[in-house]
Amino acid sequence: MVAKVISGKTIRGALNYNENKVKEGVAHFIMANQFGCAPSELTFAAKLNRFEKLIARNQKTKTNAIHISLNFDVTENLGKEKLCSIASVYMNKIGFGDQPYLVYQHLDAAHPHIHILTTNIKDNGKRIDIHNIGRDKSEKARKEIEVDFNLVKAESKRKQEELIKPVDVKRATYGKHETKRSIANVVRTVSRDYKYTSLPEYNAALRQFNVIADRGNEGTLMYKKNGLQYSLLDEKGDRIGIPIKASSIYTKPTLPFLEKQFELNEALRLPHKERLKKCIDDCFKNNTSITQSAFGDALRKENIYVALRQTKEGSVYGITFVDNKTKVVFNGSDLGKPYSAKALLEKISDASYPTTAGSGSGSGSMETDPPSAFIELNLGIEEVVQDLVTAKQFDFTSPDVAMKRRRKKKKRGRSI
Repeated sequence: MVAKVISGKTIRGALNYNENKVKEGVAHFIMANQFGCAPSELTFAAKLNRFEKLIARNQKTKTNAIHISLNFDVTENLGKEKLCSIASVYMNKIGFGDQPYLVYQHLDAAHPHIHILTTNIKDNGKRIDIHNIGRDKSEKARKEIEVDFNLVKAESKRKQEELIKPVDVKRATYGKHETKRSIANVVRTVSRDYKYTSLPEYNAALRQFNVIADRGNEGTLMYKKNGLQYSLLDEKGDRIGIPIKASSIYTKPTLPFLEKQFELNEALRLPHKERLKKCIDDCFKNNTSITQSAFGDALRKENIYVALRQTKEGSVYGITFVDNKTKVVFNGSDLGKPYSAKALLEKISDASYPTTAGSGSGSGSMETDPPSAFIELNLGIEEVVQDLVTAKQFDFTSPDVAMKRRRKKKKRGRSI
């Protein structure tokens, strides 16, 4: 079991998050503690009012909303009664047993999990100290519950994953899963975990899972307004199905959000640059020229995905590498001139792609538009995005966003 405790400043946002999941049919409201009636009798207003009355008793405490998720292994089949029992025991063990709290069973991921919503303000107006609650109380409670309820232990699962080859993530395929959910799962993970510095680089990572981000054609209203939408790709790499607006995905992976990531990721990806260069160099260690297949196979063993960027006319203007082990994305020219598309294709004996002038120089991070076409040299995705189908520790995503407000800078000398 993996437990995640998120604190926030707006109980309404966290409640809305869970209630909307229920409305969408991907969650069930299964338990209410200290509300004085059965869960079926509680309206949204009654739930919110119960929390807000307590919060009003302590105006000084700004962080007053607690959102907890308990995540279980994909192999575990846990019924409603057992989930409620686990929630009750957990809340007692972390010191929230007498607090009002709501429990929701979520069905929007491959692994079973529940969300618990509560406040740290007590009836007498005093607050429950949540400093280091994860380390000091939650971890201890989690381990005890794993034993008491005979659950898969998080530690043993992590050790097992280090020893065996992780299962590949199922690609989002149109017609097999609900489109928006499939896209959202892929986008959430890639936008958060991968280090990309341009939209083409971001798309190189997304395409591994049959998803693409699209600004629309230059000159269109969507392009002018910095809009962005996501689409699924079929087996040929063509868009299929109805596109999903970035703003409609809960984590809001919009173009302005991504542009902030571009700048941040410039520095974050640098420590992994040398590994990628070494892996490419090793492909040619014993040969000055190798076949395209051999090049792809060698990088696939290192969990590196390679894509050539080319125009509609077939001219290659760049090459992109996605290192799925370190989760960084680099255009070849950003690694150095010897790693540009032109330089590398000259060393691949059966390469037959004309290159455009200038493809061997320039910064790929300056590109803003998605490439017109990709030629995938290999599809090695072996240690990547496993949390699309399994619980992952320290995974702070949608619930956190729901509870956050923009933080104001603290004035020096003021206490909270």
